[in-house]
Amino acid sequence: MKHQSRKSPFQRGVTYRALKLKKRSRQLTRGLSGFFGRNRKSPLYLSMLLGLFALVGAVLLATSHQATSQAIAQRLKEDLLGSLAMVIPEKLYDNDLVRDSYGFKLKSGDERIIYPAAKKGRLSALAYQVTGQGYGGSILVLIGIDSKGQVLGVRVLQHAETPGLGDKIEVARSKWVLGFNGLSLGNPPAEKWAVKKDGGRFDQFSGATITPRAVVLAVRKGLEFFEHNRLKLLNRQSEAGS
Repeated sequence: MKHQSRKSPFQRGVTYRALKLKKRSRQLTRGLSGFFGRNRKSPLYLSMLLGLFALVGAVLLATSHQATSQAIAQRLKEDLLGSLAMVIPEKLYDNDLVRDSYGFKLKSGDERIIYPAAKKGRLSALAYQVTGQGYGGSILVLIGIDSKGQVLGVRVLQHAETPGLGDKIEVARSKWVLGFNGLSLGNPPAEKWAVKKDGGRFDQFSGATITPRAVVLAVRKGLEFFEHNRLKLLNRQSEAGS
């Protein structure tokens, strides 16, 4: 004769509640099936069905958006930090460049985002975007400048220039853009901030003069922006660090 284990009062109670819940679920399912079966051709049924689908869709959309928005924001921040690291050496700061960024009001009414680099609370460099007008449209350039106005790095973030010609402004295609490192508004003199075809210092590309000319002009404007707003930019960081 096999020994049958006896259930405790708690186990018997759980089993009873589970069976009762299962019975109610079956009753509810049969009730809903009967309702939808009887009213399948009813306008009320159709409107309820559409509403149900809309509700489910909204819930799924909201859930997926919430689940992916944070991941997307984190990925964008990582990409931005990667670009900033190319124009400001990591040894120059110990702060979060993106978190500490702020908007600087321009005379045009637009706002330029400034990424301040600080070491132990003291400003060491700044990074911001400038735009040039190339052959294929706007060229978005990221420039890093130290507190004395010297170029630390320049990278082209976005452009639509001709492949094989104008795309040499990309560091992956050519080292041309590295030629800005260490320069400032007075080195070379202002009149030399141009391509050689225009009497300046910088090389142009064979068959694509407009593109490098646009980048040189954009970098020069970026340096002029720093020079014209030096006190405001430096004092802003000092106030933030105090």
